[in-house]
Amino acid sequence: MGLAKELRSRRKVQTREVIVSEWGDDSGDFKLYCRPITCNDLSKLQQKHPNFLNNTTIAAMVDLILMKAESEDGQLLFTAADDKIELMGEQTDVISDIANQMFADIESEDALAKN
Repeated sequence: MGLAKELRSRRKVQTREVIVSEWGDDSGDFKLYCRPITCNDLSKLQQKHPNFLNNTTIAAMVDLILMKAESEDGQLLFTAADDKIELMGEQTDVISDIANQMFADIESEDALAKN
């Protein structure tokens, strides 16, 4: 086994809970889950949305949510092509808040360069 495969086998992936109070009901806030954003995820987003980390658009945030939002049991929440259309109809602050919670640990390219 190569080093990269060995390291991948040791990787522990923590799922992050994302609270969306605007999507809640009488029983409480809506919760979705996401796994950490990987280099591969960022690469896909950067291909579709150049300069994603420094100039994040609403469309890019929606694509992030489509890629990463899961149910508690790990199933993708959004799979249909029209899910993007529906999410683009949400208020910008809701989409922005979800995306910010999803990539709260990711720093901008400028911040990374300073480290």
